Amino acid sequence: MNTKYLIAGILIVIPFIVYFAIPTYNRVNPEIGGLTFFYWYQTLWLGISALLFGIAAYILDREVKQ
Repeated sequence: MNTKYLIAGILIVIPFIVYFAIPTYNRVNPEIGGLTFFYWYQTLWLGISALLFGIAAYILDREVKQ
């Protein structure tokens, strides 16, 4: 198996694991800007997920062009 595909796959799977681990972030405190931890944690992970998916797409796209 190509290492680049493995790295891209791991980058894609990480956000799903985090989102499905609801008991780890299902709480109220701490609050940031009036948002409970549950909501700002998910919002933070939206950006992180987009970054990870972008990196994975770059890795796979670079693999296709070579």
